[in-house]
Amino acid sequence: MWVMYAFLSALFAGLMSILAKCGIRKTDSTVATAIRTIVVLVMSAVMVWVTGQYTPLSEIPARTWLFLVLSGLATGASWLCYFRALQIGNINKVVPIDKSSTILTIMLAFLFLHEQVTPLKALCVVLIGVGTWLMIQKKETEGPKEEKGSWLLLAFGSALFAALTAILGKIGIQGVASNLGTTIRTAVVLVMAWVMVFVTGKKDKVLETPRGELGFICLSGLATGGSWLCYYKALQDGLASVVVPIDKLSMLVTIAFSAVVFHERLGKRSAIGLVLIVAGTLLMLL
Repeated sequence: MWVMYAFLSALFAGLMSILAKCGIRKTDSTVATAIRTIVVLVMSAVMVWVTGQYTPLSEIPARTWLFLVLSGLATGASWLCYFRALQIGNINKVVPIDKSSTILTIMLAFLFLHEQVTPLKALCVVLIGVGTWLMIQKKETEGPKEEKGSWLLLAFGSALFAALTAILGKIGIQGVASNLGTTIRTAVVLVMAWVMVFVTGKKDKVLETPRGELGFICLSGLATGGSWLCYYKALQDGLASVVVPIDKLSMLVTIAFSAVVFHERLGKRSAIGLVLIVAGTLLMLL
């Protein structure tokens, strides 16, 4: 069952990237992140109520609280980097870099969770790494000169924090139901996102959000909520080094929709890179 949840997580995550891209054409990415987190929090809280997985907060171990909060902070940092990179970069470049967090996750799972790294997993890491490199085309995205390289750093920052999110989340949900753990982490992300809105002086931009983009932001929040609920259920029951690569297959959904919605096409080199990433990911299941 945890494999099924991992694939559902990938489907929802792929839809989330496209919906989010549609919602940040004019809306500031930090403001969009803060708004969509409200939707995710409401959705995850409703799931806790529906499934009856509520545990009195006083009964949650201190160690679980620590890792859930740390996971939430890492998630918030990953989101802020990711959606800013999406706003100024090509989605077909940003997404593969973000998904390269698989490599870091496998390394961290080996170090901290003592999950075995077999020769096959090592081969998969190489395939994913080479595939990611091939998908980063040399041609820069059109835009202001100072933004041409910044999307790359932001995308790598997103990957780093996403890897930390997976490991910290895996540890954090060992002492609490996955839906409740997701709600707690989302609350941390919500606080972090709105603090960033006020610290950066963007609170006035909240009311300036176009109505059409607001709809896409809310839909991306629903997709994120669905992805998270499936993802952390899969993490709770399965291996982090396998769940994370499956989740990263969301790039197939994202790239397919980006071709239709944004008319972003893959070159031959990028297509080869995508095949290598998918091959490396699927081999993880063996």
